[in-house]
Amino acid sequence: MRLPSRLVKALTVAALPLALAACSTGATGATASAKAPKAKDLNAGLMTGSRLKKALAPASFFPSHLSAVADGFADSGGEFGSPAARDTAKPDCTKFENTTWLDVSGFKGGVSFAQGEYANKDQSEELVQEIDAFQGTTAKTVMKDVQAAATECATFTDLNNHAKVKISGRTTPGLGDEAYTMTLTSGQWESGTTLIAARVGNAVVTVTSTVGSDNGAANAAKLATHIVGALKDSAGKA
Repeated sequence: MRLPSRLVKALTVAALPLALAACSTGATGATASAKAPKAKDLNAGLMTGSRLKKALAPASFFPSHLSAVADGFADSGGEFGSPAARDTAKPDCTKFENTTWLDVSGFKGGVSFAQGEYANKDQSEELVQEIDAFQGTTAKTVMKDVQAAATECATFTDLNNHAKVKISGRTTPGLGDEAYTMTLTSGQWESGTTLIAARVGNAVVTVTSTVGSDNGAANAAKLATHIVGALKDSAGKA
């Protein structure tokens, strides 16, 4: 199920307009200059990838039989990337099986992100965590689109063994500003998968769990709760 870590997008820093306009007065020859107003910083108040990384659960949080996946960690560092264009096409339901499944919303990540993955030796059990920060009200749109995709993908066929997969979703009160939990099951799988998306302000937390005999539900909820709490604490200290 696991795919390689999300590639760090090329980061661009927009230069603020600081041009000076000068004019002369015919009577005195004096000049006056006017400074153009600064463009609004759409990233103001958002956490960089370096800060989001600190909100991820540490290695000590995870069950002892899981270990860090070498290529499962990435973050966008101390700069912000350009907002990704929204894909309004019909959602690709098979993306729900990826570690970076937030793509089903039509947004390929935020302007900053951090992620980490832990798994057992054969990667039959895994816990994946990711946080993406979005400008403006985009995080709310992402949450709506995740729910819409889950509804539209209530049943789909996976790519690996062409198994029929079912998704059941539900709102999850008391977790962040809003949260949505999804369970993926198939008659051809030994166990199911639990996915959780939770919004904390302009950040969206996504969790994947296949650990446990409950389709990964308990471990997913525990991990999501930890990250949401860490994000709230970090925001309070900002």
